[in-house]
Amino acid sequence: MFFTYLRRELRRRMRQAVFIALGLALGIGLVITVTAAAAGVKNAQGTVLKALYGVGTDATVTKTPAAGSFTRGSCGFGFSAGTTKRPAAGTKINDSTLSQGGTLASIGASSVSTVSGLHDVAAAAGGLTLNDRTISGTVPAVNVNTGGGGFGGGGGSGGGGGSFRANFTTTTFGVDGVDLGVGELGPLSSGKLSAGRTFITADASSDVAMVDANYATQNKLSVGSTIALGNSSGTTTNFKVIGIVSEPAGDNPSDVYIPLAVAQKLANMKNDVNTIYVAANSSSAISTVSGEISKALPSDTVTTSADLANEVTGSLSSASSLANNLGKWLAIAVLIAAFLLASLLTMAAVSRRVREFGTLKALGWKSRRIIGQVMGEAVAMGIIGGIVGVGLGLAGAELVTKLSPKLTAVVGQTTGTATPGGSRQFGFPGGGTGSAGGGFPGGGGGGGGGGNFANSRNANAAAHTVAVHLAASVSGSVIILAVVLAVAGGIIAGTFGGWRAARLRPAAALSKVA
Repeated sequence: MFFTYLRRELRRRMRQAVFIALGLALGIGLVITVTAAAAGVKNAQGTVLKALYGVGTDATVTKTPAAGSFTRGSCGFGFSAGTTKRPAAGTKINDSTLSQGGTLASIGASSVSTVSGLHDVAAAAGGLTLNDRTISGTVPAVNVNTGGGGFGGGGGSGGGGGSFRANFTTTTFGVDGVDLGVGELGPLSSGKLSAGRTFITADASSDVAMVDANYATQNKLSVGSTIALGNSSGTTTNFKVIGIVSEPAGDNPSDVYIPLAVAQKLANMKNDVNTIYVAANSSSAISTVSGEISKALPSDTVTTSADLANEVTGSLSSASSLANNLGKWLAIAVLIAAFLLASLLTMAAVSRRVREFGTLKALGWKSRRIIGQVMGEAVAMGIIGGIVGVGLGLAGAELVTKLSPKLTAVVGQTTGTATPGGSRQFGFPGGGTGSAGGGFPGGGGGGGGGGNFANSRNANAAAHTVAVHLAASVSGSVIILAVVLAVAGGIIAGTFGGWRAARLRPAAALSKVA
């Protein structure tokens, strides 16, 4: 009886049933389409992110110097590597020393080989971060009886000598020793040539330098100029500037770059480095590499690119979250409108069926039975709307897939034009804008971990560009959720309609019968 009456009423009120079912179908279809599009955006961004992760330097290894290991000369200025003998008044001083300062300790070149031999490491390169300090001036006459006029002090003097420190000028600038064998790693990999050329393999033991663009401007240096660098003995060596390099904003560039082997010789640090640049085989191996290095070199400090990766991930996740939230609230708004429309139409239908329900009550139907009948009709329309809505949602998702643009990402970051050997696809051999091709064998001057760099990285970056198409995917759980929402919409509409029907009194209903 229930289903017979239900089928007859739906057929008799076909137009109303179609409107209610179509309203629910549109809401459900939009929910599926928006959810599928948001999932497609998230998947596409994830694919692009995987393609871009793990390029460049993934980790650096440094060592903190032991307390008290760095001491200046007792004269305060560091003449002749810390001599305590005071030069005679009138002596011309021009002392230029190249050292690693007190922030980094030396790491043996064997550590570079150890790191490069680890299972998940694609390549490792050693580097030197040094400071060049030059003190120049004339030693004044100092009255030692007045006190405070020693080499380390700035007190008064006798005989018109003036303040001791005021007679000297101190200049400092940063110097990086670059491993020419693994140019894809290290300080020059992201630099762009402004003028001149970059390093080539023949420069490994030559007195040539590349200069940061800002430093070159401040000191009026250009390609072909000469710049003096100190050494551990306090004397200077002239270097020819072969190129001007511009580093990206946000970097902390050095002022001068020289070949690693030359830097080791000048600083008296043969076969030593103080920074190891490491590239992992893949992005997923970065944390593993960090653990492997910490285990192999327990006294050293490993810094990974996790902070940068988290920042990039956060940016993409925020964009995906924005798309998700926007789609979610849009779908909720449409669902509320659809449910409200279905409820209003159902209540209006109940109002038009006053005579029918009054007659049924007069015939002995209880309010509970009438409410069940109204809710049954509403649920049936909800199920029909859900089925139609799933079809509309699948069609909408397919339309999004067809019309959405492709996303592209470069796999294997292109290094800067200042890269030793010339710019090239990170992790790919050959090619370059310099005088020599990329993919140098071996690791010059203590960077011995670069020999198989291109080969080990090629397996993870076989294609230069990844094209990712946004595919709006519809999962089974989304379809089930859509049907449940459609039925819920029918129940809500039926509840309001049933409530209206339950309030009808038989006498009032029969009074309206003609």
